[in-house]
Parts: sequence; C-alpha cells; structure tokens
Amino acid sequence: MSQVRVLGELAVLDDVGPARRGRAYPAAGATSALLLPAAVLLGGLVLWPVLRTMHASVTTDGRWVGAAHFRTALAAPGTGAVVGRTVLWALLVPAVVTALGYLLAAASRRSQEGGLVRLILLVPVALPLVVTGVTFRLMYDPDPSRGLATLVATRLTGRPVEDAPQLLGPGMVTVALMSAFVWAWVGLAVLVFRSALDAVPPSLADAVRAYGGTRRHVLWDAQWRPLLLRTTAVVFALVAVGTSRTFDLILVMTPGSVRDEASVLALRIWQTSGGTTTGDGAALGVVWLVAVIGGIMVAALFVRQAWPPPRVEAAPEPAPVAPPRRVFRLLAAGAAIAWLVPLAVLVATSAHGRVDAAARGWWSAPPNGESYRDLVTGTELWRTLGFTLLLATAVTATVLVVALLAAYPLAWLTGPAAQATGLLLLAASVVPIQVIAGPVNEVLGLVLSSGTAQGLALVHIALGVPFAVLVLRNAFADLPVEQVRDARLGGRRWWHTLRRLARHNLSAVVAVSVLEFVQVWNDLVVGRLFGGPGSSPLGPFLAEQTRSFVSNSGALAASSVLASVLPVMLVVLSRRHLVAGLVSGGVR
Repeated sequence: MSQVRVLGELAVLDDVGPARRGRAYPAAGATSALLLPAAVLLGGLVLWPVLRTMHASVTTDGRWVGAAHFRTALAAPGTGAVVGRTVLWALLVPAVVTALGYLLAAASRRSQEGGLVRLILLVPVALPLVVTGVTFRLMYDPDPSRGLATLVATRLTGRPVEDAPQLLGPGMVTVALMSAFVWAWVGLAVLVFRSALDAVPPSLADAVRAYGGTRRHVLWDAQWRPLLLRTTAVVFALVAVGTSRTFDLILVMTPGSVRDEASVLALRIWQTSGGTTTGDGAALGVVWLVAVIGGIMVAALFVRQAWPPPRVEAAPEPAPVAPPRRVFRLLAAGAAIAWLVPLAVLVATSAHGRVDAAARGWWSAPPNGESYRDLVTGTELWRTLGFTLLLATAVTATVLVVALLAAYPLAWLTGPAAQATGLLLLAASVVPIQVIAGPVNEVLGLVLSSGTAQGLALVHIALGVPFAVLVLRNAFADLPVEQVRDARLGGRRWWHTLRRLARHNLSAVVAVSVLEFVQVWNDLVVGRLFGGPGSSPLGPFLAEQTRSFVSNSGALAASSVLASVLPVMLVVLSRRHLVAGLVSGGVR
C-alpha cells in the first residue's frame, strides 16, 4: 500500500497483493442507501407477491388446506395436456433455436453477404410478439385466397381449395406457433454464437491439427470445449425462459376456437385467475414458478464463471481464415430469404385497404395505401404511440438509475456472497408476472390507484430492475483493475466513481437501456393486467384489434408496421453493444 498526492489531497492506493474487486467500493452507509430503491421495489413487487401466491396455493380464506389446490388444479380437464405442451415448448423450441443459431452463425461468419444475413435475421428479434403473431396469422390464414402459407401448402399437397390444410387448426396450431417463435428468436442466437466464434483463438485449431487432430477433434477441442458449450447453455436457457412468456403469441395468433388446443401454463393461469389470487390459479402458478426458476438455476450453475476471468494477452494478427463452404453459404442465404417472407407479407398486407385485405390476398390487387391514410388521419394510434413512448422512456430511465446504484456496491462482492446474489437476481428476473398479478394488484391498491399509468410504470420498473442490476453488476466486476483504480482516483465522491465506471461499461449501459425500452414498448401482458382506460399501451391496443381479425387485417397490419419501426431501429443500431453488454461477465 502506498500514499501519493492527487490534486493536492492524500490518496491511498491499495496496490498490494493480487487483483481483486474491492478497489472502488462505497462506504457502508452509502451502500445501504444505494441498495434501498432496488430492495424496496423487489421486496414489495416481486418477493412479497411470490410469497403471497405461495401462501394462497396452500390456504383457503386463511385456512390451511395443504396440497388440495394442487390436486384440484392438476386434475382439471386438459391440465395434463397444458403441462405437457409447456414442457414441449421449453425443450423442443430452445433446441431448434440453438441449433439453427449455431449453424447460421457459422455459415455467415466469414462471407461477403454474412453481415446482411445477420441483419435480416436480427429484425424479428425487435418486433413485439403481438406483431409476430399478427404476421404469422396473416400467413397461416385458413383461406388460401388470403393466407400465403396455406396457398403454398394446398398447391404442394394437391388438395382442392375447399380442403386446404388448416395450419391454425387443432392438429397444427402448436407447430404453427412454434414456427413463429423460432422465427422471432433465431437472430439473437446467431448474434451470441457469432460473438463466441469470433472469441475463439485460431491458434487453438492449429494446435489441435498439429497433434494430428481431425476436423471432428478441431470442432470439439478448439471450439465447443473452450467456449461454445457454455454459449449453447446460455442460449438454450434464454430461449427456454422466453418460451414461458408465449402468452402474447398464443393470445394473438390462435383463433378462439382452437385456443384450448394451444394453451400452455402462461395462458391457463391467466384464464384461471386473471388479475386475482385464487387457490387453483395460485397452485398452477407455483408449479410454473418452480419449474422456470429451477431450470434457469441449473443453466446458471452450468455456465458459472470463476473470478477473476483469465487475462487475454495480446496476440499477433491471425492469418486469414477461409470462408465457409459453398453449401453453408447457400444455407445462410436461403435462411435470409425465408426470414424476409413473413416481413414482406406484413408490409404488403398493410398497403391494402380494409375491404381488399379482408376479401383477397395481397398478391391479388395493387396496393393503395388506404390503411395508412386512415391511421395517419386518425388520432387513436398516435395517442397510444405517444403514451407508450413516454411510458417506455420513463421506465427505462428509472430502471437504469436504480440498477446503476445497486450494481455499484454489489459488483465488489466475492465468493459465495457474489454467487448467491447473482442467483437471486436471476431468479427475480424470470418470475412470470401472471403468477404474481393478484398480490401486485393488492400492493398497487395500497400505494396507488389500480389501473393508472403510475401503477403500470411501477410494475414495469420492478420487473426490469433485477435483470438490469445483474448485467451491470457483472459488467462492473469484469473491469480491469487499472480502469477501476483510474475511476477511484478520478472520482472525489462515490457518484463520480460510479459515473466513471459506467463510462467504462458503455456497452452494458446501452444494452440495459435498449432492452428495457424495447421490453416495455413490446409488452402486452403487463399492460393488459395493470393498465386502465387512460393507460393502455401499444400491446393491448394491437391485441384488441385482433378480435375482428379478417375484417380488420389491413389496418392491423399497418398499425403493426408503424409500431415496429422504433424498436427495430434501436436494436439494429445498437446490436454490437447488445451482444457485448450481455456477455460481459459470467453468472457469479
């Protein structure tokens, strides 16, 4: 330990011993104040509601009933199929997304058209799931004169028009929903795998070949074992958690007559209890909550990274690597074309008026722009867009401030305390809102009026804080010790140090901001459960229009296009920061 003069004041440099995190931690009093906002939000709107739901699952009017509600809920007609369908979603869809993501990342890695392919695949990631549901419902329309996919399936199978395959019928609706979800999520997997592939040193492959390794040995020893195995677990876990939130997609994409055949726990709990806490609904919620948190915990323990991360020494510029073989490049190009088709269907349908879009397919008549003219001259959509923009901006700013304050002291924890904190934050970030909707409404009834914009914003903030704190905490903890020392010496107060640390972690700050804004902008379930007549955001507004889907398809498609412009621009422009921010730091 040494003492030097900095700006005329005595500074103590803790530069003795191995590198460690505790070089910029705030004082004990400041730590409590920094953690207080996040603790109040998570305690009041996440932890207590979870405990309240668990209590409701084993009691009736305050009287202990044990597992009675669980037996009743699980024995209800159709519940077994709902649980099985939920498990199928959680296993099959992540596996398909992960496999496609790796293949397309490898196929588009070192080719001239690779950047364009990845850009096309990324666009669906930013779309609201409501818009994805609208897009694929247009494609899978049961009438071949309107549904492009139905028309193609009819021609391929040689069936007459009146016997066209029903892609949204009872036998195919789950497959159709899964195809829409895969389309929406593959782009994220491609970006994460691309980042992992770029981080693998080419010298590893050379070393394996030097010892007589075959192509299979190179793939396993030089790619999968050092990095891609962990990346696969991360992607699989992210998508598995995402499949637990397919409420938006099912509600918008499935006709009411087949909704029960497509139902999963997310929808069943909403149908059972809505915004209240009931015994059977609470029991199903606890089952779902345990499954979601248990799954993400297993994945988190599998990908856990020890501290400190290995220092990467500067290496000479690697030799040029040959681009993928022609067959893989064709695979990437074909995927890009396939991913463009649903977007083209949405845009083409939006260019037609109400009558044309309802009567025939977009390819049967020239576009006239009538739907856009009606929307532009109206006020309802613009009022909804304005409210959603204000809501998303306010929530994002608040979440970022609260998360930065909490991440600053948490980043300097080490050992079991750091790992336990990371797992708790991870568990809080995946709690399904349907499970705790009733208790959250009770809390809002005490502090705010139910159905207000302030209450809606408060729920979004509480749900966004855990993930934001986790990302920023890991990013702060991964900073090189030299940057931490620089921030400590350059900041005369803790907030100066925090500002400098945030500047060094710009990618993580941008990632948190963009993801939170897009999450609020694209939301349906929170707005539906906690919004009111004067606080209805974009998701519920679009979902309401799907009640008369065929007759309203032109205006609905145009509204979906306008609603998607801002999130798509944000995600595309910040894609490098998103990946860098999300992968900065392991789960500790």
